[in-house]
Amino acid sequence: MNRRPLIHGQSLSALSGWCGARGEPAFRAGQIWQWLYQRRAACASAMTNLPASLRAALDAEFEFQAVTLAGAEEAGARKLLLRLRDASCVETVLIPARDHLTVCVSSQVGCAFACAFCASGQAGFDRNLEAGEMVGQVLAAASAAGASPGNVVFMGMGEPLDNYDAVLAAIRILNDKDGLRIGARRITVSTCGLAPAIRRLADEGMQIELSVSLHAADDALRSRLMPVNRRFPLADLMDACAGYIRKTDRIITFEYTLIQGVNDGADQARALARLIGPLKCRVNLIPLSAVEEFEGQSSTEPRTRDFARLLDRERINVTVRQSKGAGVRAACGQLRKRHLSAGRPAAGV
Repeated sequence: MNRRPLIHGQSLSALSGWCGARGEPAFRAGQIWQWLYQRRAACASAMTNLPASLRAALDAEFEFQAVTLAGAEEAGARKLLLRLRDASCVETVLIPARDHLTVCVSSQVGCAFACAFCASGQAGFDRNLEAGEMVGQVLAAASAAGASPGNVVFMGMGEPLDNYDAVLAAIRILNDKDGLRIGARRITVSTCGLAPAIRRLADEGMQIELSVSLHAADDALRSRLMPVNRRFPLADLMDACAGYIRKTDRIITFEYTLIQGVNDGADQARALARLIGPLKCRVNLIPLSAVEEFEGQSSTEPRTRDFARLLDRERINVTVRQSKGAGVRAACGQLRKRHLSAGRPAAGV
């Protein structure tokens, strides 16, 4: 099915070219941009300082609505189920803090990497999202929260670096100083460990944050939990991370989900410290969110504290993430899964 391109997937330079091709002065693109991201116009007819002919052309050639609300759940964090133009659904999470709002964005419909404890991966992969669909998620979240987001994290459904070009296009739109103005250092991209893409990202000259899902410090266990490790084992991944740090002078965050009796022992904490100790990094320990297809359980609080204490003794910067979504079974992909299973919008709409 042929669809009009999404207006929120267009860069400012692309809009400038579009205006120029219609004989419009260069400043018109800037006006459109301000209407989209500062005044949050939902359609071209709202852009009252544009000529009527230009507004009509915008409405005729671009689609303004990338997503619509299909469901919501809330327990500390608010999770939105958003329907795309092809009727696919993705999840976007609003994470409130005392002084800012973080929006967690999906980059794919489903995921191809099948990490053992990830509901998104269990559902399989459908397609990549367009840049405009990712920007649309941020705008929908801002509208739902009644506030502009201070941080954006690409940690929702999908593997962001597997949709590299569209994710970077979305980041540049979100970061634009005349648009949503979300600082590069307040934008985080998470990856399950695509080493070649990490090397490519290091050459982009962007000051974004990089988060790498690790979850094990040896290849045998990591390959069992994360099949991607069979393609890019730890030696390759650590080499890519070291290169990223060297080129960008940025700290990498390693995400480590603690699974009781699987990866939360003292020997594994010491192995993790040896693996990442030479790098400029931090570790974020994460309680496991229950997923039906995975039998593992979250580590106990005492065991989590012991693991963190061992890392701290090895001079590893470590924090323990406090889960805000467990009360609504809000592990990534679960709201979408329940929606698909029920064949109807999720509760809370």
